[in-house]
Amino acid sequence: MILLRSLIFQLAFWSWTALMAFAGLPFLLGTRRGMLAFGTFWARGVFALLRGIVGLDYEMRGRRHLPVGPCIVAMKHQSAWDTLAATILFPDCAVVIKRELGWLPFYGWYVVKAGSITVDRGAASRALRRMVKRAERVVAERRTILIFPQGTRTAVGARKPYLPGIAALYQQLELPVVPVAVNSGLFWGRRQFMRRPGTVLVEILPPIVPGKPRPAFMAELERRIETATDGLVAEGRARGHGPWNAWG
Repeated sequence: MILLRSLIFQLAFWSWTALMAFAGLPFLLGTRRGMLAFGTFWARGVFALLRGIVGLDYEMRGRRHLPVGPCIVAMKHQSAWDTLAATILFPDCAVVIKRELGWLPFYGWYVVKAGSITVDRGAASRALRRMVKRAERVVAERRTILIFPQGTRTAVGARKPYLPGIAALYQQLELPVVPVAVNSGLFWGRRQFMRRPGTVLVEILPPIVPGKPRPAFMAELERRIETATDGLVAEGRARGHGPWNAWG
C-alpha cells in the first residue's frame, strides 16, 4: 500500500537526513564545491530511498536544449522533489532560494555554503538588485543559475503569477533562459504525506534568447512552461498516476 510505503520512506528520509546533517558539519570549513558535492550526495541518497521504498524514479527529456556555458534555468515548482533534484539534474548550479531558508539550522547553513543565492522577497527592488549582484558572481564562475519563477510550490492545475525575479535576471545578465517543465506534483504533492510510485517527467525546453522586451519574455516563459507542464501532467495521468491512486 502507498500509505505504508510513504510512512517507511518518511522514517528512512529523516534518519538519513539526521545522519547527514551532522556528517556535513566539517564541510562548512571547506570549499563551496565540497559542500555542494556533499549536498548532492545527500540528495542522491534520498532519490535512492524513493526508488527502493516508494518506487518513484524520474525521466529527463531535452538535455540537448541546455546551452554550453552559463544560462538561467527557470524550473516549474510543484513539489519538494524539485529542490532535491536541482543539483542532480543541473550539476554545480546556484539555486535561488528565499532568505528564510538560509536561516534554518543545518539545511540553511549548507545551502548557503554550497553557493545558493538568497533573496528577501519582502524587500522588493532592493532585494532584486542584491540577487542580480550575487548572480553576476555566479556567472563569473561559469555556473548555471536555477530559479523557480513562481517563487513557491504550485499545486497541480493551480495558477500563480510569475514573479519579477526571473525578469531581472534575464534583463541584467543577458543570458539565455531555459524553461523546464515537471509533473512532480502528481507523486509528491504540496503539503501531502503520500509519496506515489511512478516516473516524474522533467522536460527541458528550447532556450529563450536574450534581448526580448520584458513583457514579451514573461509571457513566452509562462506560456512555454505551463503548456509543457500541462502536457506532462496529462501524460502522467494517462499512465494512471494521481491522487486517486492513494491506496493502490
